[in-house]
Formats: sequence, C-alpha cells, structure tokens
Amino acid sequence: MKRQRHAWLAAGITLALLLVVVPAARAQVQIKVNDDTFFKLGLLLQTQGDAAQDLATRAYAQNVFVRRVRFLVGGQIAKNLTFFLETDSPNLGKSLTTGTKNSQPSLYLQDAYVEWKINDKVALDAGLMLMSVSRNGLQSAATLMPVDYGPYTFAFSGATQSNVGRDTGLQLKGNFLDKKLEYRAGVSQGMRDVPNRELRYTARVMYNFFEPETGFFYTGTYLGKKKVLAVGGGIEHQHDYQGYAADVFFDYPVKYGALTTQLDHIRFDGGQFLKTLKDQHSTLFEVGYLINKSSLQPVVQVSRRDFAGNGGADEKRIGAGLNYYIKGHTANVKALYNRIDVEGVQAANQFTVQIQFFYY
Repeated sequence: MKRQRHAWLAAGITLALLLVVVPAARAQVQIKVNDDTFFKLGLLLQTQGDAAQDLATRAYAQNVFVRRVRFLVGGQIAKNLTFFLETDSPNLGKSLTTGTKNSQPSLYLQDAYVEWKINDKVALDAGLMLMSVSRNGLQSAATLMPVDYGPYTFAFSGATQSNVGRDTGLQLKGNFLDKKLEYRAGVSQGMRDVPNRELRYTARVMYNFFEPETGFFYTGTYLGKKKVLAVGGGIEHQHDYQGYAADVFFDYPVKYGALTTQLDHIRFDGGQFLKTLKDQHSTLFEVGYLINKSSLQPVVQVSRRDFAGNGGADEKRIGAGLNYYIKGHTANVKALYNRIDVEGVQAANQFTVQIQFFYY
C-alpha cells in the first residue's frame, strides 16, 4: 500500500505540473490557398496515470503514460470536397507484460477519408474511418465525457480486423427533415480470411428531437452549449456475423449547469464466421452534471456485458469520477474510479487520472 501511495503521489505531481503549463488556445491554425481550398492542423494529447488491480494476483499495475497523441489534418480541397487525416501513437511509456515499457510505439494512420458532399441529404465518404453501429462507437475521443469509451463498445474490432473501430470502405450519409434525421450506410472490408469473402455492411439511423448533429464524429458532451435529444440504432452484417445497437443521448443546459446522459445497448454475435466474437449483449450508461461556475462535472459510467450460454464470464463495471474543464474540451482534467466485477472472480479496483489538450 505504501508503494501504491508513492506511485499515485508521483502521478499527481506529474499531472499537476502538466496542468500548470497547458497554454490557452489561440486561433485555429489554418492555411488558406483560395476561397475553395484550405487546410487545418490539430493535436490531441492525453497524458494519463492509473493503477489497475489484477483480478488474479490482486497486485496493482501502476503507470504514468501518454494515452493518446494524435496529429490531425483536415480541410477542403475543392467546393463540397473535404478530407480528414489523423495519426495515433497510443500508450506511450505504458508498462508491458514483457517486463519493459512501450517507449517506442508505432505511429500509424488512424483515420484517412475524403467526403464529397453532394447536398445535405447525400454525402459520400471514402477511405479509412469509424464504422460502428452505436453512438459511443462514433464519438470523438477528444469529446468523451468519461476518461474513455465504454469497455465493450469496440468488442467487434479485433474479430473484424478493424483498428479501434476503423475500417476501409465507402459510406453514404446525409440528413433529412431539417437535418434532424441522419442516416449512414456503409460497405467495408471487414474480416479478410479468404480473398473472396463477402464485404461487411453497416447501416445506422438517428433522429434528433431538438438541435441537429451534422458532423462525422458525435460529441460525448456539449457542456451546455447545445440542446440534444437523439435516438438512434444500427445494424451490421458479414457472412453469418450480426451486430445490432440502440442508443439514446440527452444533453441539455439547465439553470445551474448542464446535464448529459447516454444509454447504449449493443449485441454482437460472430456466429461460426467470427468464432472469437461470442454471442453477447452489452449496455453502457453514462451521466454527468456540469456545474457551470466551478467548471466541475461529476460523472458516473456503468457498463455490463452478458454472454449467451457458456460464451464467457459476464462482467460489469461501475465507475464514478470528476472532470474539471480548464477550457472545455481544449484543456481538462478527468479522474475516474472503476469497480470491475467479473463472474467467478473477486472484484478489482481501477483508478485513472487524465489530462487532455486538444487543438483543432
């Protein structure tokens, strides 16, 4: 316990020093070529400290590392023709099971797609992009309300040979009914076990009862700047693999702050095709209340995964934390405690603190 306290003290000092040196955001970096062509540059940096208790040994794995460092480039190359590129080099400095640390992680392309917007009702995306049927799986990592995504949101990713939910393909999307009804329909590579394997298909619809959401990435919390009540659902298919999702998102400013809540339910069944993706249901619930004058936001995140039959050990996680927004999503500090309960094993604890700088 003494060593654990020392580790957390060191992590706290490191994050406090980082907090002091976070600069105020200036105007966005933009290179304008002409009225129809411009480029934007950006950076996402998340430094994190955590202590995660091992379910078997009960010992704590302690880390201070860079959770995400991403370089972003976006812009317009012609009228109605935009692009977005993003690299990632995750978990820099995190300890590995081999007895060393991730000191030289690979830098890889996270997103790379072009969008041709014909009109508000029809746009074509092509390239490497998020292909998910759930809202949480389409949210930007820079605007999440808790420290990270739901633990089971991307359960399909490894089996479908995706990269954190990304796949290469084509997608049609657009908005109807005053931009309140959104649709997305995509075809992507999916699992390539044989060259003649059929492609992966995804489809999603969402309706916003208040203000519309028209961007490619969904927002995790609007921090009181928007009124949103969105109900959505999606389906995906490849061979005998099926995935389904339904979700509700609510974000609304109130007298003393803003309330944000989200409920996602997902079912994945890999069938005989994706045997590592067992038939499972997962539920994610998040709620946060932003206290305006203090810039504090208490947060609760609850997630559960249940397997059909003997597919695996059921699991649930109950988390509670506090966010402090120095400057919205541009600069903030988040802390979260998780209680992890896996069927048949004594429950374990996880403590996480993260500081974020986002500029785009």
